[in-house]
Amino acid sequence: MNDYGTTFRNYDDKESERQKNVDAFYKENHEKQSYAFVQKQREEWLKLDKDVMSIWDAAELLNELIDESDPDLDLPQIEHLLQTAEGCRSMYPDAEYDWFHLTGFIHDLGKVMSHKKFGELPQWAVVGDTFPVGCAYDKGIILSKYFEDNADFNKPEYRSKCGVYAKNCGLDNVVMSWGHDEYMYQVMKLNGCTLPLAAQYIVRYHSFYAWHTANAYDHLCNETDREMLFWVREFNKNDLYSKSTKTIDIGELKEYYTRLINKYFPAKLRW
Repeated sequence: MNDYGTTFRNYDDKESERQKNVDAFYKENHEKQSYAFVQKQREEWLKLDKDVMSIWDAAELLNELIDESDPDLDLPQIEHLLQTAEGCRSMYPDAEYDWFHLTGFIHDLGKVMSHKKFGELPQWAVVGDTFPVGCAYDKGIILSKYFEDNADFNKPEYRSKCGVYAKNCGLDNVVMSWGHDEYMYQVMKLNGCTLPLAAQYIVRYHSFYAWHTANAYDHLCNETDREMLFWVREFNKNDLYSKSTKTIDIGELKEYYTRLINKYFPAKLRW
C-alpha cells in the first residue's frame, strides 16, 4: 500500500486507461523478447559506446522518462530513484549500509536506453518485469499468457523447465530478457564499480518478480543466488512500497548521494 492506501502492482483494473497501456506494453514485451533478440541486444549495448557521463548526469536524463510498464505512478523516474534510495536509507540508516542507499538511487539508471541520446530503444525492451529466456516461461511471470505469440514458445529446445541451462547452474549463467536491469549491471561491472555483490544482485534482478516474489526458477539457482535473494527482497520493499505522489527535494539530497557516487564509481562511465 502507498501513502494513499492504494495497492501496488494492481494489474486488474481493466477500465483504467493506464492499465490498458500497461497491458499493451506487456503484450509487446512478451511477444518480442526472444532468446535471439536478447543476444542481439547484448552484442549491441555491451560495447558501451553510446556516451560517457557521470552517474548523476544519467539520473538527470531520467527526468524526461515515465515508465510505461508501471501501473502505479507516472512521476519522472528521478523522483522514483530518490524515493527508493531514501526508503533504503530509512530501513538501514547506519553508514555501513551506505551501499544499500546508493543502490536505491542507481537501480533504474539503465532506463537511459530509452532516452533520445541513446537512440530511444522502445520501452518494451527497457522496462518491465524480467524473466529468463531459453527455457519454459513460468506462470509466475506477469501476464504470461502473451508468451504464446513469442517465437520461442514452440521451440523444443526452449520448452523444458531448464531449457538450454543445467539445473542449479546459477543465475549468472542464465540469459535474462533484455532491459535496464541487465544493462545497468553490466555498466557497473565493466566500469569498475566497487559496490558489493548484494548491490550487483539488486541492480541485476530487482525486476525479476517471478523469482523474488513468486518463488519461481529456484531450479536454476545456486547457493549464492539464494543467499543474495534476501537483499533483493529487502530492496524490493523500498523499490515498490516507497512509491508516492509526494515529490522529493532533489537539491536537498544531491550532496549525500554525490558523495556515495564518488566513493563507489569513477567520475565518468562508459554507457
